[in-house]
Formats: sequence, structure tokens, C-alpha cells
Amino acid sequence: MRFIDDVSKDYGYGQARWNKTKDTVRDALWEVASRESQITYGDTARLIRSIIDFDPHDTVFHHMLGQISIEENRAGRGMLSALVVHKEGDQIPGPGFFDLAKDLNRDTTDPVTFWIEEVKRLYKEAPSVRV
Repeated sequence: MRFIDDVSKDYGYGQARWNKTKDTVRDALWEVASRESQITYGDTARLIRSIIDFDPHDTVFHHMLGQISIEENRAGRGMLSALVVHKEGDQIPGPGFFDLAKDLNRDTTDPVTFWIEEVKRLYKEAPSVRV
């Protein structure tokens, strides 16, 4: 899954609705970071159900998370979707997160180490982000 070329794409939901949903997710993820925690894909999707009702496995939902990460990364704060993880099994982000990291020229030679360092970075950034 590649996100780089579609940061402004609204996937047919309309720009205002799409941006409201992204802002809601972004604010929630920074709140999660401020608690030095993580959130599952399912819990993240439930947060926005009243705006756009995504299934946690929806490709478009994952594209939205990618857009948020691109925007936050460009702002120098890191890949915010690193905080969204699988509920079962490995409890890390899905493969799209790591594909995006590669697209952003991040060193993912050791994906788990990269992810852990990105999460630490977000925790450190969280106090300076206004939600």
C-alpha cells in the first residue's frame, strides 16, 4: 500500500467530512501519545464511527492513517499512525505502516526496532502538540 501521492485525496467522502475525520483521529492519537499508550485499529475506527463508519480492516481507513502520518512526519513530529496496532497477535502496526516508512525514506532494516523508536519519538513530541 503506497500513500505518498494521495495526501489530499478524500476517497469520495467529500473534503470537509474527510478532514473532520482525519482531525478527530489525529487529536485522539496525540492524546494516546500523551498517555504513552497505543490504540487498536478497531478502537480507532470506533472513535470516528459517527463521521465515517470504517471497518478496521478497510483499505481506505488505512489510507487515512497513512495521510495523517505523512502530514505529521512532514511537520517534523513523526509517523503518528505508529500508535495504531493490531489487537491480537504481534500488537504492532500493519504492513502498510512499514511500507509508508520506506516511502518516507526511513530505515526499516529492523522493522520492530524502527517502530519502537518511532513510538518513543511520538511520546516525546506529545507534550508540545496542542490537541
